[in-house]
Amino acid sequence: MDEAQAIAATPEPRTRESLVADLRAAGVGPGTTVLVHSSLSALGWVAGGAISVVQALLDSVGPTGTLVMPAHSGQLTDPARWRAPPVPDDWIAPIRAHLPAYDPRMTPTRGMGAIAELFRTWPGTARSDHPNCSFVANGPDADALLGDHRLDSPLGEHSPLAGLYERDATIMLLGVDFDSCTMLHLAETRAWPDREGLKAGAPMLVNGKHQWVSYTEPPTGDMDHFVELGRHLVETDLARKAQVGSATAVLMSARALTDTAVARWKDMPAIG
Repeated sequence: MDEAQAIAATPEPRTRESLVADLRAAGVGPGTTVLVHSSLSALGWVAGGAISVVQALLDSVGPTGTLVMPAHSGQLTDPARWRAPPVPDDWIAPIRAHLPAYDPRMTPTRGMGAIAELFRTWPGTARSDHPNCSFVANGPDADALLGDHRLDSPLGEHSPLAGLYERDATIMLLGVDFDSCTMLHLAETRAWPDREGLKAGAPMLVNGKHQWVSYTEPPTGDMDHFVELGRHLVETDLARKAQVGSATAVLMSARALTDTAVARWKDMPAIG
């Protein structure tokens, strides 16, 4: 949707103030810890674009709340596993040698949307150390959530997702579906703890020098089972819908989401 189409489809301009009112009505209030997955275009035409959205989210949680978003950088994964698109085999070694090392301050997100990419650079926002599955957070719990993010646990027990589960954070899908819900990857690791790991790697700075670092991580597959679970959560009122701007927002408890997914998946064949 281009800007003219967005204007035509929006009954009135969305603003920082109107988005705060919508978020508060949805249950995002002062002191909330919330993990947000978002689509800027789904909100309709917003005066100020992503800046106003980030301001509204921070206004909603207030100084005692913590705002969290995924800041994944899939461009820093192993090119041997790239499929969208793949690269020729003889490119793999030079790509590994020349990809810039992960830098929490500089490395851009990939596929996370305009809101998350802007939030990554927001004053006071911190970022975890995982080279391709990092999260960013702003608020009093940011350091505690981001501090223990291990290479072999990109979305598992030693990732910010586990801390969000312990705090029973609010998960908000803002104009996106459940296939964007990273918390469900934590549920996968708990439902299927014995899945064989996959070889992975990323360019990192080791003692100040560029180095390709290899490690093992849990597999990920398609997210069709995420969407199916989402339908169940909405139908059983474990997830609630709200209107934020032009977007449908879906909000749920991190613990209820994860526990429900584990209970439904643990007897299924492992996916991924």
